[in-house]
Amino acid sequence: MISIIIVSWNVAELLQQCLQSIFTCDFQHMLQVIVFDNNSSDGTVAMVEELFPYIQLIAHHENIGFARGNNQAIRHAKGDFIFLLNPDTRLESDTLTKLFTYLKNHPKVGVVGPKLVYPDGSIQSSRRRFPTIGSLFFESTLLETWFPNSNIVRYYRFADVSDTEITAVDWLVGAALFIRRTAWETVGGLDESFFMYFEEADWCRRCKQADWAIHYLPHATVIHYEGESSKQVITNRIIRFQQSKIRYTEKWFGRKWAWLVQLFLLVTIILEWKIEFMKWFVGHKRPLRFARMKTYGEVLKAGLNKPVRR
Repeated sequence: MISIIIVSWNVAELLQQCLQSIFTCDFQHMLQVIVFDNNSSDGTVAMVEELFPYIQLIAHHENIGFARGNNQAIRHAKGDFIFLLNPDTRLESDTLTKLFTYLKNHPKVGVVGPKLVYPDGSIQSSRRRFPTIGSLFFESTLLETWFPNSNIVRYYRFADVSDTEITAVDWLVGAALFIRRTAWETVGGLDESFFMYFEEADWCRRCKQADWAIHYLPHATVIHYEGESSKQVITNRIIRFQQSKIRYTEKWFGRKWAWLVQLFLLVTIILEWKIEFMKWFVGHKRPLRFARMKTYGEVLKAGLNKPVRR
């Protein structure tokens, strides 16, 4: 049996598409689908109850995050394989067959991930090497904006290896992770100190420490709309991403490096606020500049060391 776990928040229409795509796939008799809803306010629960009464719905009374939501849902999973799937995805009809067959034929592989593509068919970066100190300072910061073709970030994102090749990787973006249950039981659940972001990097690192391989399978495809939940709360998305980066740094590199990463991020955010202010001051797209200044100001107020809520 394959247990598909979907943690959802306020993306009812995309979740409906995702579920419909699942039930056009093979293995219908082998599927257990669990939707864990993080207290959505857009009618998600009612939609699932009306259109998909045969799946298992867990409607939580608050938003407990991606890691905790998956951990709680997996307690109800019965399958020998667990598929962590984002609600803003759509499967091709043969996706499950290819992922399932690959793990069945490769017993030392604990996790396999499909090729992620945008709705227009362009490939989405999903393969990663483990973060280094360099990539922690570069990736998704002002440095990457200034140096988008940096070798540090290119290496981190496997840009040196064709995305058409089956590849052994360090970790995969968590939008679609097909996991052998024995690997999950060996490694344990997602670290719940990560509300969202970096939890899959941390889990895959522990997975490889337990001698399980992690592979990217480009012949299996998942369409990923990317960030449809988090873009509804831009400020919190920035804060949570950088908080998780700091948490990951502390866990794997120590408090000193975590403090330096936090200080660096705050300094760059101040600089970004000043850049937006100067553009606002000279009259360039003032509504946009004001909105960004407000966002950066809220991020600075949070300080990247306090939990935030949606």
